[in-house]
Amino acid sequence: MKTKITLLFAFLFIGLNTSFSQQDEECLTKLSIFHEYVKAKNYDAAFEPWMTVRNKCPKFNSAIYIDGEKILKNKIKKATGDAKKTFIDDLLKLWEQRAQYFANKTKKGEYAAKTCQLMYDNKVLLGKNDTKLYECFDAAYKLDKVTFTNPKSLYTYFSLMVTLYDAKEKTASELFNKYDDVVEKVEDEVKNYSEKLNLLVAKEEAGTVLTKRDKSYKKYYESYLGAYDKIAASIDSKLGDRANCTNLIPLYQKDFEANKTNAVWLQRAAGKMSQKECTDNPLFFKMVNAYHDLSPSANSAYYLGILKDKKGQSSEAITFYKQAISLETDNFKKSKLNYKIGTKLKKRGSYGSARGFFRQALKLNPSSGRPHLAIAAMYASSAKNCGDTNFNKRAVYWLAAQEAERASRVDPTLKKATAQSVASYKAKAPSKSEIFTAGTSGQTIKIGCWIGSSVKVPSI
Repeated sequence: MKTKITLLFAFLFIGLNTSFSQQDEECLTKLSIFHEYVKAKNYDAAFEPWMTVRNKCPKFNSAIYIDGEKILKNKIKKATGDAKKTFIDDLLKLWEQRAQYFANKTKKGEYAAKTCQLMYDNKVLLGKNDTKLYECFDAAYKLDKVTFTNPKSLYTYFSLMVTLYDAKEKTASELFNKYDDVVEKVEDEVKNYSEKLNLLVAKEEAGTVLTKRDKSYKKYYESYLGAYDKIAASIDSKLGDRANCTNLIPLYQKDFEANKTNAVWLQRAAGKMSQKECTDNPLFFKMVNAYHDLSPSANSAYYLGILKDKKGQSSEAITFYKQAISLETDNFKKSKLNYKIGTKLKKRGSYGSARGFFRQALKLNPSSGRPHLAIAAMYASSAKNCGDTNFNKRAVYWLAAQEAERASRVDPTLKKATAQSVASYKAKAPSKSEIFTAGTSGQTIKIGCWIGSSVKVPSI
């Protein structure tokens, strides 16, 4: 009776999809045993019963592969030399078996990338060279781009391309194309998690208390966004000066005639030249106009705005920037456009107009903190010009600190930068003794000029 109860518990807990009469009693018993050991992180004890079930009943339950991965990773972590290689090979085999027996629960791109990453992380031990490893990642990416999402693997994929380019095994064109592929993939994933996070941010902003489940998802989304933010910077750093104007312009000049009717090529090339500040070259003008004539879009209108800016035609530039926003139908991309335009206006000192674009960026993507930091920086830069007394001018720094603090609340990737900005702004604001002397504790100060806002003096 006790055995039957144990088996029934295992059957219900693990969620088998077939009736017990069709299954091997030993497999069910040992599956229950190794699963409990894994839950307790006693992986050594789990190994023997797990191997029994894996070998005898490979189709029995997906827990064989979920728990088995944890068991083998523990073995790999503790082993060295040939023993470690044996366990690595077995984990690679386990993933193949999972795909064979539980194809509907095994995302092709995800597991192909995991396979490549495991080999890359142990390439010396496994005797793998960079060319073969790149081919592995490239095949995984082409097999199922949708589920090839791991931030670390995306970085490794591009890093290998750079290594092969430096070894003269890949051309500059291949390097830049792969950079665009990976960056666009990262942006897709950032968009995916940002849109999910935005729903929870909106709930919080509305005063709704998040459920335990909501908080768990929020932490999960923030974690991935943080990871993608780090690898995006790493990818740009890895590309480095390999994509400077000296290298880009001759390449694009050579390929322009063959690609002047290729909208994707024109968009990517113009984007790279804009990113690397190669917009003074006549080739950029040719590209942008060809792109806009071929496929009028938000991107082409934005690049035309850049051209007008370069000529000092500010009002015409704004017209094209606004056209770019109107042509963009995706809210996430529209938010990025607003942020880019706001940044350009901020650089030339048009703070009032810039803030309008930054606020629109926040409206479209409230989980992005960068617009808050940009607005805060503009407030701080205007402190000397917005106020009738020295005290009131320095009070602007409180407003800057408040705006910067909002960035931290909505965007966990900016916590460090936000903390530094807030500390700097508060240090420049009036001290407690100055508040006491002025007799303004708890009062509200109106701030004029372009800011047109007010700030409450801290109570002392």
